[in-house]
Amino acid sequence: MIGQRMRATTILSIRKGGQAVMAADGQVTLENTIMKKRAKKLRFMYGDRVLVGFAGATADAFSLFEKLEGKLEKYNGNLPRAAVELAKDWRTDRILRRLEALLLAMDQEHTFILSGNGDVIEPDEDVAAIGSGGPYALAAARALVAHSSLDAKSIALESMKIAASICLYTNEELEVKSLPNSKG
Repeated sequence: MIGQRMRATTILSIRKGGQAVMAADGQVTLENTIMKKRAKKLRFMYGDRVLVGFAGATADAFSLFEKLEGKLEKYNGNLPRAAVELAKDWRTDRILRRLEALLLAMDQEHTFILSGNGDVIEPDEDVAAIGSGGPYALAAARALVAHSSLDAKSIALESMKIAASICLYTNEELEVKSLPNSKG
């Protein structure tokens, strides 16, 4: 849909107290219509050691998931290297650069936001978000991380509920996944 503003979902990642958590809403929209309420937008990769979520066009995101999985396999689960290599391909390949999606990927040590512009952004903080409701979820999560004793999963849920109460393209049908704790 060239010329139309891309509206998407909300994906949020949080690290706190040894937990690495990602949350997504379930809403799928087509223009101004809600098409689905309980979509699954999070996926484990590389033996459940990497967690990835997407915002944007679903078919495009699935293509990017496959490409990232291939890069993770090629680079033995090294997320920073896989992310950079995917971003290079995404930006330079004629077909891939037309894909309209953002990825949020995390392992136990790193979190990256990936875009078709070649962006591989590792946020300074332990909270990151993408999608239409991303700024709302990010603000809520930062406040809760700094000023509450809630664990990562609880912060993710509360932050996503706040985003859903503000963003038209985010609902409260939430999916939350956690990476296995590498410390046992």
